[in-house]
Amino acid sequence: MELWEQICRQRIKYIVDCYQLDLTESPEDFADLLEELWLAYPYAQIELALVETLVASWLQIPPVKGIPFLEHVHRRLQSWENYPQVPTQITPAQFQQIAGLDPRLVFGNSLQISQVSQVA
Repeated sequence: MELWEQICRQRIKYIVDCYQLDLTESPEDFADLLEELWLAYPYAQIELALVETLVASWLQIPPVKGIPFLEHVHRRLQSWENYPQVPTQITPAQFQQIAGLDPRLVFGNSLQISQVSQVA
């Protein structure tokens, strides 16, 4: 695995760890599903989908975590496959506040991300 790939995966793990998203009865299944997402989608999209899913789930009590959370992330990623630009309501500043990570790797790369008034 190349260094850039290790860094990208570490950023995703950082979000997962900060919000304890991997709290589940089967951590191996969570890790396997996360690995599947890493293989299927660009890292920047996964980061954005994690943050958008976090925001959407903040109104749910108890908050969604574990496999169900990653399933929501996966559905969001799948919905973006039909767009030439990834639609998002999250600004780079909001992304940085929520994820605690430099947003330029998500918003400033070759991945096209546009802000829209409603998330699909």
